Amino acid sequence: MSTYMTANPTTGEIEREFDELTDADVPETLAKSTEAFASWRTTPVTERAQLMTRIADAYDARREELASLISTEMGKPLAESQGEVDLAGAIYRWYADNGPDLLAPEVLDPQGSDESLVETAPVGPLVGVMPWNFPYYQVARFVGPNLMAGNTIILKHAPICAASAEVMAEIVHAAGVPDDVYINVFATNDQIADMIADPRVQGISLTGSERAGSSVAETAGRNLKKAVLELGGSDALIVLDDGDLETTARIAATARLSNTGQACNSPKRMIVPNDHVDDFVATIVEVFEAAQVGDPTNPETTMGPLSSITARDTVVSQVQRAVEQGATLHTGGGAIDGNGAFMRPAVLTGVTKDMDAYAEEIFGPVAVVYGVDSTEDAVTLANDVSFGLSGSVWGTDISRAQQIADQLEVGMAYINEHGTTLPGLPFGGVKRSGFGRELGRWGMGEFVNTRLRRTSTTKK
Repeated sequence: MSTYMTANPTTGEIEREFDELTDADVPETLAKSTEAFASWRTTPVTERAQLMTRIADAYDARREELASLISTEMGKPLAESQGEVDLAGAIYRWYADNGPDLLAPEVLDPQGSDESLVETAPVGPLVGVMPWNFPYYQVARFVGPNLMAGNTIILKHAPICAASAEVMAEIVHAAGVPDDVYINVFATNDQIADMIADPRVQGISLTGSERAGSSVAETAGRNLKKAVLELGGSDALIVLDDGDLETTARIAATARLSNTGQACNSPKRMIVPNDHVDDFVATIVEVFEAAQVGDPTNPETTMGPLSSITARDTVVSQVQRAVEQGATLHTGGGAIDGNGAFMRPAVLTGVTKDMDAYAEEIFGPVAVVYGVDSTEDAVTLANDVSFGLSGSVWGTDISRAQQIADQLEVGMAYINEHGTTLPGLPFGGVKRSGFGRELGRWGMGEFVNTRLRRTSTTKK
């Protein structure tokens, strides 16, 4: 049986299987991508920008179709799927609008010559390994800047997202991007490792687990390849004592349930002043228990299934283990009987440093609430994990909130919002959340040759 399949997490049924790449196809794929680079890199920047606009237009025109597809594949509620399609299209459009300026030569102070300038040139074929939790968005933030820059793409999507991977390739090619400039592959992990090791491949971008990131980084490092890794997260949401705690709790609860909690930058750890913990937890419990869990294609549904039965069972076991180790479960945490990968969203308190739930990422609809006596304790707790993707601080004294946010060991710090991602903002983390940045001008700068050209009319 192929590992690439549409396994509907709502019904538990396998709806379609896809043929995997054969080992014999790997050298041909690399040769095609390399040959295509020779002409793609010389395609005028304005022409590449026009193609990015056509891709964006296709996402807009096919919004409902694309949204329905991923709701079926990985269980995202339809309204959230539509929002993801919109965001993916916006990313391609941002690079269409801003890419030419970002790629223009930058004139420097001559510093003793007649001219010193920096040129931005593509580097060659890239491999992208994408996750299932945001099938369109994750691809767009890798593909958009790198196609715009003139690199060629070999794209391996998550096995459960094979159908959306095919449609994304169709959209790119229909827009006018040559077939071999963007190659979708249903490859095995071993085949991807062979591609990374091949001297024709110039870089690798992976969004996924720590385990996958470590493996890719090892292969890339051994072969002296540039890598960008966006890995796990255990984001802290710090609530100060000077704001509307009930409103903040409702926002935090809704954010935690988004995408059924399956987001690296979801607010997984909520840190609250001790004298407000009971009220905060009560509000989180109220929102979680009111969530409409069900078929993601039903407009009334606010939380769909997890991406698979295995993913659901992993989160359920994490909650059970936390309780066995002494944490308090306030609601939910169990699998829902019947077909599909459904569970009741859970709220935990009393998690201590000696429990697994303190340090591990819980990739599902589980809020862990902590009480602290001071903002100093809040910052210490927030930073006391191996992850460093993003974090947020909530309060009305903005200056104070900013000072606290500046102490968070993260790649993205927010005040009175959490996890905002937009085409022009950098995305990425520190520590075991990975390295490198995507989106905005930062995403354009990862896989390019920033080349100095210096000219002197007098020999020196």
